[in-house]
Amino acid sequence: MKYKILGIVILAGIAIQFVPYGREHSNPPVIAEPAWDSPRTRELFFKACSSCHSNETVWPWYSNMAPVSWLIQRDVDEGREHFNVSMWGEQKKNEGDEAVKEVTEGEMPPWFYVIPNPSARLSEKEKAEFIQGLRATFGEEKEKNGHVEDED
Repeated sequence: MKYKILGIVILAGIAIQFVPYGREHSNPPVIAEPAWDSPRTRELFFKACSSCHSNETVWPWYSNMAPVSWLIQRDVDEGREHFNVSMWGEQKKNEGDEAVKEVTEGEMPPWFYVIPNPSARLSEKEKAEFIQGLRATFGEEKEKNGHVEDED
């Protein structure tokens, strides 16, 4: 019985490799970047965020193996949709001002991204420097009268 179950799991693992989603690995051209406040802010962004929030994604070897490839593709698709520094000014919605909040609260980069990408982990000093640079580059969301408005 154990061998039957193992055989089914192995066959399923092989079968899912033929699902095409998650293997496109496209990096569209860079149209425009934001006006970074400094080269250091850009450097820290590309260290910790660019694989999901730019068109310069680095696709690791395991991004070719389902079901991990599906998760990575979904994260990149969603990251680019919400905040893509390679399409600055071209996207109708680009949540740059939310970046400060996300990094400050430790939501970005996500823990599951940092595990296989330890170079994306920022030291406390780098994180503070990065947050300051993000504020200078994108501003910060500010809650006013019960709704969020962009700070000028």
